[in-house]
Amino acid sequence: MCQVTIRDFVSGDRDEYMRMSDEFYSSEAVLHPITRDNLVSTFEQCLLGNPLLRGLMLEKDGAAAGYALLSFTWSNEAGGLCVLLEEAYIVPRFRGEGLGSALIRHVEKEYDGKARRFRLEVTQRNERAIRLYERMGFGRLDYAQMTKDIPGRACPH
Repeated sequence: MCQVTIRDFVSGDRDEYMRMSDEFYSSEAVLHPITRDNLVSTFEQCLLGNPLLRGLMLEKDGAAAGYALLSFTWSNEAGGLCVLLEEAYIVPRFRGEGLGSALIRHVEKEYDGKARRFRLEVTQRNERAIRLYERMGFGRLDYAQMTKDIPGRACPH
């Protein structure tokens, strides 16, 4: 019987996280790549315990099988804490084995009674992920997202 573990990042996860993030940002799951500095800063902030960010490592039978990044906001619309599944990546050889579903169930259980909304983003072309998210109870929002990025400003360490 296989063993699936979902746990917070530890310092020894850095290389695996960087490798998987590189794969994630080279895939059709995202609209564009990001800088390596962003990946490093995000990982460091997870280890420092930034209250707005959490990094999770997924392991199957002791092997790194994926990762997830969570961020946290307040939603007036939902009336409380919103947990944003910022990134979810499953290594290709582990896809189709229920790890995505296990991840979502894990996050929902951890924030049961604390979060009023779970939210995520998905590109329209990532149909496999969309089917998973819909099976897990996520619905589409009728909002267009808009962003304004400020180049060169990283989160302070």
